[in-house]
Amino acid sequence: MRKKIYLDYAATTPVDPRALKAMLPYFTEKFGNTMSLHSFGQEAKEALERSREAVANLMGAKPREIFFTGSATESNNTVLKGIALANKEKGRHIIISPIEHDCIAESSRFLETQGFEITRLPVDKFGLVDPADVKRAIKKETILVSVIHANNEIGTIEPIEEIGEVIKRKSEILNLKSKIYFHTDAAQSFGKIPIDVNKMNIDLLTASSHKIYGPKGAACLFIRQGIKIIPLLHGGGHESGLRSSTSNVPAIVGFAEACRICKKELGKESQRQSKMRDKLIKGVSKKIEDSHLNGHPQKRLPNNANFWFSFVEGESIIIQLDLLGVAASTGSACSSTKLEPSHVLLAIGLKPQEAHGSLRLSLGRWTKQSDIDYVLKVLPEVIRKLRAISPFKRK
Repeated sequence: MRKKIYLDYAATTPVDPRALKAMLPYFTEKFGNTMSLHSFGQEAKEALERSREAVANLMGAKPREIFFTGSATESNNTVLKGIALANKEKGRHIIISPIEHDCIAESSRFLETQGFEITRLPVDKFGLVDPADVKRAIKKETILVSVIHANNEIGTIEPIEEIGEVIKRKSEILNLKSKIYFHTDAAQSFGKIPIDVNKMNIDLLTASSHKIYGPKGAACLFIRQGIKIIPLLHGGGHESGLRSSTSNVPAIVGFAEACRICKKELGKESQRQSKMRDKLIKGVSKKIEDSHLNGHPQKRLPNNANFWFSFVEGESIIIQLDLLGVAASTGSACSSTKLEPSHVLLAIGLKPQEAHGSLRLSLGRWTKQSDIDYVLKVLPEVIRKLRAISPFKRK
């Protein structure tokens, strides 16, 4: 029987059986609409509010500051466009990093067509944003800063707390009457590393269910109390008017249960995955000549290992590994069908040819030591064979 090893947990995760069990009654027995006044509706509404509390607990927020959406992409679009529309009379300047997920990058490009100015910060060779660059970029017209918490491709964890503090201090220096809001896309970090929105000076945060062993179709936005956002969806006034749409109660219940599990197991699981990740990184570096680690060597997600290999093309690596039973990726699953090199890898200084030689291996709850051993056994031979036929090989 062919091996099946899944090392693409950054793309999506399987639903944890415990989360699935929590969801099932809400498909058949407790199926009411949360806006209905009868007992079925109230039962569903109570489940929704319990779920809000569970999600809030994993980030140190208040339940009333959690708003459910259908995806992290929707959450990020809501933040950028909603904050821009609500604050355009105060200013039209937004700051982002160059290594944001495509939904932030594309929303920013859209806002540029609507007359907003977007500043894209530089990053160093590890993908780190320097808080001093944020300070320099802020001006009186700035209304929002959005910096990803941990990058979905290279795993680098940004200094979010320091950036939040810089934004607060610079606002005081400029004597601004209106607040500069700070958003972070935590789709990759939420449930994997500790997050405290108050300690980290975060005003808005995006999180996603399917990245933490919950179902697809549920995500959330943390919006600090008092912040006004213009909604993208208008209708029945769900989620306090922010997101009109019938609440996907089964998915939200599964999301909440996934959060409870993460809160209970985060420390132990993070340590377990970090050990396997370090073994993988050391093994690849030792066994494969001309291999290079992408992202910060220490300040990275516990489950992320991203490399680029000289004289070889990333898609070919993925195909060969898949034939050997290993599922991996070249980068973001949302843009894996594009032929262009990763904008993240280009931002950290890789040349297009180098960026095309990337491989992301992301570990998860069901990754075993034997899986890492198998990858370290087959990957060197895959690279060797591909280099032998590569047009990029050394002269």
